[in-house]
Amino acid sequence: MAVESDRQWSYLLDTWRELDVPEGWRAEIEGGQIVLVPPPNTGHNLIAARVHRALVRCLPDDVEVFQTLGTQIARLEKLYIPDLVVVDTAVLAVDEDGPVDAAEVLLAVEITSRSTARHDRTKKLWGYAHAPVPLYLLIDRFDEPGPTVTLFSEPHNGAYRQSLRTPFGKPVGLPAPFGVELSTEGFPVPS
Repeated sequence: MAVESDRQWSYLLDTWRELDVPEGWRAEIEGGQIVLVPPPNTGHNLIAARVHRALVRCLPDDVEVFQTLGTQIARLEKLYIPDLVVVDTAVLAVDEDGPVDAAEVLLAVEITSRSTARHDRTKKLWGYAHAPVPLYLLIDRFDEPGPTVTLFSEPHNGAYRQSLRTPFGKPVGLPAPFGVELSTEGFPVPS
């Protein structure tokens, strides 16, 4: 059974690598299927740029922030392209053509869009916890009580043991290796 699953994952991954995805779109793998994610809007991109800049300022030279890095959870047959992902550059030298193993990710950041909010809150949260990605930052522009940023940490047995939810406008503290307070002041709120 595992051999068949490995073969299916290899096939999906090979197909994913060969896709000619329209500019701005992203192809992800979820539930044994390749799914196309539409390009984000301006507000989404502005938040991504601000978070990217804040992270770059606090990281050592051998750690990078990427906006289009394939991140796989092979045993779950999932491949995501987080809005931002932080990894040690030594991890990237392993396989230049393939996605990085999510277990090697230091921080995954997802910024919700109307079409992705539910998926980012549930399936990606579950996937990142199972990887395990030590820190998952969910910037939820469409949260029910109002836009929030939630930092999930301490993954254990497929769930995050800690979460800290902060409304837009208040700073979010990121623990080591970041050691920075991320300003959410001025994050655009959808109309």
